Amino acid sequence: MSINWNEGQLITLGQGETATCNGNLNNGQLYCLFFYNAAGNDADTNVSVVWSNSQPPVQVPVPGTTGNKGKAALCFLDGSETNTVSANVLQGSPGAKIQAFIGSVKMPINTHGIENRQLPLDGDRHSFNKFTRYYAVPETHWYAAQIQSNINQFISVQFAEHQAEVKVVNSVVDPNLVIKYAGSSQNLVKVEKSDSQSIAWNLQGNGQQLVWINADSVQDSQGASITVQSLSNVYAEQR
Repeated sequence: MSINWNEGQLITLGQGETATCNGNLNNGQLYCLFFYNAAGNDADTNVSVVWSNSQPPVQVPVPGTTGNKGKAALCFLDGSETNTVSANVLQGSPGAKIQAFIGSVKMPINTHGIENRQLPLDGDRHSFNKFTRYYAVPETHWYAAQIQSNINQFISVQFAEHQAEVKVVNSVVDPNLVIKYAGSSQNLVKVEKSDSQSIAWNLQGNGQQLVWINADSVQDSQGASITVQSLSNVYAEQR
């Protein structure tokens, strides 16, 4: 069975199934495929990501879990290197069930099943749920951002047009176990880890959209929050 994935929408892949986004990836844009194991057992499932005729597929191991409570496995790819990608679950994976979507500043175009909402840049804490996609267009000044979670290994991704930052809170294992890269996309991704319950960073708006997507399970996401606050008022007061 082949699934049309041109809108990057939330899909379910089973044994022997393929999802293809054909010609709909933009040059100069970074994408990430998010994979969740929804089989309801502890068996890992490998997803083959095909992105080039001349380069081998990327093998993405999606950790098994019971009760659909697992974290996501990620695969980044650069729209400057390919405009087409497919995700494949092999025929030899009985009982496999993978939920997947494509994330970027553009994707998914079809947000059915995704909690897609604007992030207020007000300094307040805003919670994540599973399949949460926040977006905002910061103005051209500095902002302070923070992600907080009391759950081990909470992962989220901040997307700009042609780069991404992976934020890992309460890091306990190497996040590269669940983060894979197609082609040279790793050069466009920065991974930051924190051993504590929060991670903070500064970002500078430039009038372009930023997107934040969590890569964690339902129960873990509900205990996590993101905060983005403008520093322009603080600077004005200091002057």
